[in-house]
Amino acid sequence: MVAPPNTALREQPTTGLAVRLAIRRGHHTGTTAGLAAGFVQANLAILPRALAEDFSRFCALNPRPCPLIGTAAPGDFCIPALGDDLDIRTDLPRYRVWRDGVLVDEPTDIVRWWRDDLVSFAIGCSFSFEQALIEAGIEVRHISCGCTVPMYRTSIATEPAGPFRGPLVVSMRPFAPADAIRAIEITGRYPKVHGAPVHIGKPELIGIADLAAPDYGDVVPLGDDEVPVFWACGVTPQAAIAAARPDLCITHYPGAMLVTDRGNDELGGWPTSSDSMPAAL
Repeated sequence: MVAPPNTALREQPTTGLAVRLAIRRGHHTGTTAGLAAGFVQANLAILPRALAEDFSRFCALNPRPCPLIGTAAPGDFCIPALGDDLDIRTDLPRYRVWRDGVLVDEPTDIVRWWRDDLVSFAIGCSFSFEQALIEAGIEVRHISCGCTVPMYRTSIATEPAGPFRGPLVVSMRPFAPADAIRAIEITGRYPKVHGAPVHIGKPELIGIADLAAPDYGDVVPLGDDEVPVFWACGVTPQAAIAAARPDLCITHYPGAMLVTDRGNDELGGWPTSSDSMPAAL
């Protein structure tokens, strides 16, 4: 499968809307890490309405990797709680399209794939807490390297719900021990965007054989005096969706998120996953 050109923004947009408009116009197809500092970013999963209730329950049972921060009504490509001028079909840099659990396309918009029965789920993303790490003077390696955070499938099983089940996927950031402790303290304040790490050091204990071979994203350098720190990752639903094999599902491309109009400082007041499903479902 041929990937589209990775365009990059010459000037860093300062708001979620500015990022979405740039993406919608085809000016950016790369990672959204580091864009629109202070604005919440979200992972995306879009499923047929018949599976929406089971997927919502899967998220509720697995809040660390799948913290729901917004859900659209069936057929609606807007999530008003996350942005006024927002179009799920065009406002992410890249998408993944799955048919019967098989990846069939990685387009830069999903207009041709859209159906009236599709339900969009926005899931909290660790890119939101990365801004807090940077403001604390902690280097976030994939941002400083200009690449996508490395992500790995683990041997840790998620809690199943209906047809949805599979391994926990984690993202990894390397830190010196002192910075790792500070990162734990800082990210623990953001439970709606994965919260504190799920594992530190010794990747083999969670089924990761080689840090130089991520399942998603890019390799980042790990210094001799650094330890790998692992957070639950919003790519986890993609493994569960592959197991469920829906006739159609659309997700974000790893590292290519929905940038919202909500501020990271608002996270504490958002609805929980259990009460974020619209009555229309």
